[in-house]
Amino acid sequence: MRRLRRLGQKRSLRWTEGVCVLEGPDLIESALDAGVEFEGIYLDASRETPALRSLCATAESRGVRVFQLGYGVIEKVSDAQSPQPILAAVRFVPRGLADLSPRGCVIVLHDLRDPGNAGTVIRTADAAGASAVILTGQSVDPYNPKTLRATAGSIFHVPVVLHESLTDVTAWFHAAGGTSAAAVVRGGLDHYAAPLGTDIMIVMGNESEGLSPADVSACSFSVSIAMSGENESLNVAMATGLLLFESRRQRLSGGPVPTT
Repeated sequence: MRRLRRLGQKRSLRWTEGVCVLEGPDLIESALDAGVEFEGIYLDASRETPALRSLCATAESRGVRVFQLGYGVIEKVSDAQSPQPILAAVRFVPRGLADLSPRGCVIVLHDLRDPGNAGTVIRTADAAGASAVILTGQSVDPYNPKTLRATAGSIFHVPVVLHESLTDVTAWFHAAGGTSAAAVVRGGLDHYAAPLGTDIMIVMGNESEGLSPADVSACSFSVSIAMSGENESLNVAMATGLLLFESRRQRLSGGPVPTT
């Protein structure tokens, strides 16, 4: 169990071994449905329920080993305040830009630090039909347990890539003929009028500082979400969701709303 705890805590170990820890039956069921390779499932025997027994039986029928744990063991592994009674260790294959197609709508998260925000963006990208999510700079690890929980299983459906250089990612997308939009609080094109529908890469910045002027200038254009009221900005996950679904609307309807 010490190794599981270290996998949850240490980003370098996760990426060296290509293994992450899933917490809770929903994530584990999503991984099973997606055909992810399991090292094992670990169940708190003192909190076993019919639903958990059924999940474990399904896993065992697919060749996954299930280990029964004593009371309080999972609490020593999980970082959650109220740990779920079941967790799993699964393998993942790190992806790079070469594994992606620069088509459709790609979301880039630059220097995004909050695991909940990152996971919510991955979940929303899945729902909106995005092609991929790329995390650049000093962004949080998408296989952090908190991020994984926030993805609600979408981590297994949307290609997710870590690539340090935002400049490299922008150049890669532009070389394939795509355009890029830098999300800014104000001064960009209205997101309803901006061309977000076809082969677009939307770049989101850090929660507190956004994108630097150099990062914005490297993109094809900038985009802003028109807001009423007194608040100056939106949570980055909320803002990304609005842009993702506007991109989806444009792909389905044929383009942006004409300006008057």
